[in-house]
Amino acid sequence: MKKTNTLYRLRFFCCCILIFPFVLSLSAQKTITLEDCFVNFKFYPESGPDFQYLKDGVHYVEADGKGLHIHDVRDESFDSIVPLNLPSEVKRYNWFDLSDDESTMLLRTAQEQVYRHSVLGKYFVYNLKTGKTTPVFDEAKQQFAQLSPDGTRVAFVSNNDLYYKDLITGKTVRITHDGEKNRIINGLADWVYEEEFSPATGDGMAAAKWSPDGSKIAFIRFDESRVPEFPLTWYEGGMYPRESSFKYPKVGEPNSLVSVNLYDADAGNMVGRVMGLETDDYVPRINWTTGNQLVISRLNRRQDTLELLIAMTNRVLYDDEDSTNWIPVRPLLRETDAAYVDIHDNLIFLQDGKRFLWTSEQNGFNHLYLYGMDGQLERALTSGNFEVTAFYGVDEKNGKFYYQTATPTPMDRQVWEGDLGGGTPRLLTPRPGTSDASFSPSFDYFTCIWSDANTPPVVTLCNRSGQTQRTFADNNRIKKLREEYGFSEKTFFTFNLAPGDAPGGPASALPGTTLNGWIIKPADFDSTQKYPVLFSVYGGPASQNVQNQYDGYYGTWHQVLAQNGYIIASVDNRGTGGRGRDFKKCTQLQLGKLETEDQIAAARYLGSLPWVDAGRMGIWGWSFGGYLSTSCILKGAGVFKMAMAVAPVTNWKWYDTAYTERYMHTLADNAKGYEENSPVNFAGLLKGDNYLICHGTTDDNVHWQQTLEMINALVKANKQFETYYYPNRDHNIAGNNATRHLFTKLTSFILEKL
Repeated sequence: MKKTNTLYRLRFFCCCILIFPFVLSLSAQKTITLEDCFVNFKFYPESGPDFQYLKDGVHYVEADGKGLHIHDVRDESFDSIVPLNLPSEVKRYNWFDLSDDESTMLLRTAQEQVYRHSVLGKYFVYNLKTGKTTPVFDEAKQQFAQLSPDGTRVAFVSNNDLYYKDLITGKTVRITHDGEKNRIINGLADWVYEEEFSPATGDGMAAAKWSPDGSKIAFIRFDESRVPEFPLTWYEGGMYPRESSFKYPKVGEPNSLVSVNLYDADAGNMVGRVMGLETDDYVPRINWTTGNQLVISRLNRRQDTLELLIAMTNRVLYDDEDSTNWIPVRPLLRETDAAYVDIHDNLIFLQDGKRFLWTSEQNGFNHLYLYGMDGQLERALTSGNFEVTAFYGVDEKNGKFYYQTATPTPMDRQVWEGDLGGGTPRLLTPRPGTSDASFSPSFDYFTCIWSDANTPPVVTLCNRSGQTQRTFADNNRIKKLREEYGFSEKTFFTFNLAPGDAPGGPASALPGTTLNGWIIKPADFDSTQKYPVLFSVYGGPASQNVQNQYDGYYGTWHQVLAQNGYIIASVDNRGTGGRGRDFKKCTQLQLGKLETEDQIAAARYLGSLPWVDAGRMGIWGWSFGGYLSTSCILKGAGVFKMAMAVAPVTNWKWYDTAYTERYMHTLADNAKGYEENSPVNFAGLLKGDNYLICHGTTDDNVHWQQTLEMINALVKANKQFETYYYPNRDHNIAGNNATRHLFTKLTSFILEKL
């Protein structure tokens, strides 16, 4: 349930969509069917080619089983194919990476999903000069394989131990020997680190990294021995179900003990272990400077203090008691926040070896700053009452850097070129909506993905000035289908929270607090009629549902509901992102309180409009959204008629340490916050039988326990409800028709109850 951007969360949870065979369509509309969405993928937008830029900055490469297709950004007709002489098993690879010198490819086959990000697979190295394919490891599948920068070695994890293979000699070196399931992990994140500290894409948080010169590898060792195990039961058709378990630290329980270690591949020995980590410290990132200095991020358990520490490898100390070489550290930077410090991939060391870039909320909004290697601030690189939402990199040769902002409104995204010397920034994507970019190594070109709320993505190749050179995908097919099927427009609205909005007591929002929302009305909307409203909610910390960006997933299902005469709405409550530090962190120590109040206030606002049936207001959500929909149907029973919750948290004490303690601290510190903001404690407030709760039985993230305990509380309170369980499904509830089955139930529940 980690914080992520809205699009990633919508992509990850499911492609949505459903329609009932008895949908009442308008005479001018075609009915959206289940087959359109799940069999034919009729409304699924194209995302453009999946390629990597080459180092020269003007060529890019796409790869398939036949070879590498090399293209030139300056000449659309240029298409050179480099054949790959791969064994049949390797031809089915689904991921590849090129070495820095572009002479070697790392490929992955036979992929198995482990948790949200992590995968197991068979990795192979292909030499583009000799055409030779070499398996990385024959004994077992591997995780997180990575080439050294010079392409001569490949590091990987297998069965919780860290290895590397020398690609020149063919020798495999085992760096660690104590890896053991549910006990010791070397070079690979444990469950809570992967879930809560991973970037939004990729195989999860990097817990092992080569030095820039390829001579050393730093890695994190996780000792999970003290962490309690959580059991999972698998129903697979046998006489008895299969049992498994994994280490999952819940609120107040022990986390893994972590240490950062340094191995010298050139010398063939361990350099030592980094000093300065306390028992409860997190190490969410390890980095290297361009001068091959190791830098670790140390975050205290309360997560209100983050420090960058440089390992002083030239001053290794020897401890006779435990025979460990200890590497002392010196502080580089210290960041504090009264609430918590966010973790970003926001540390960039410049090639000059003298400076680095860092993002911080120190002035109330997330901005970029330039520091010297002595830790002293040189200057703010961006400023203003807006958020920097992505950082793309630095072009030191030309003194430029590239980034994304939540401008001109918090619902939009624009791409900019900044000046390291403090000059005026240049807007590269002025078009309203959401623009995202991927730059070539030279920063002379970038791929831009643009969309808005009612326009599917347009993927283009642009030059440094932002001028379009080529269109990779225009999704005109989707645009025409939207017209053909009579899709309703999504529009935006705002409303002000006012005294009296908080249920059951005085308002907790000052007059003038504005919330953003979007709304979809039926295509034949008649302002003289009254319509039921379904709120689609997420609302978790730093998230954004209300963004001027195309949603081809849940958005298609919303069109189904609009065809059935429903208004669909979404509101970003306090605690969500894009609007600065104070708006995001005002929910501290009372997670869910203001969020619930704001969703209830939004329902009251819409219910006051003449074309809304205030007696038919519903709400649904997944994960944090399921928590919020559950809280709203209980604390807002007089406002919401029905609610649907998929994989909800129902008691914060049953969720993981890193996420929950970041916003709530521990039960010992904040018992009242937990008690007052956990829906399981308010089951008696449910009115009617209009509550549906659904869960996957092997959800490793938000455990099935959360739903079962909620059911216990509802039964004890003699409340009627409905529930659906999905055996052997995780937090996504996907695979073997599960998504289709789930949304069939959600749709029928709406039609029946709302």
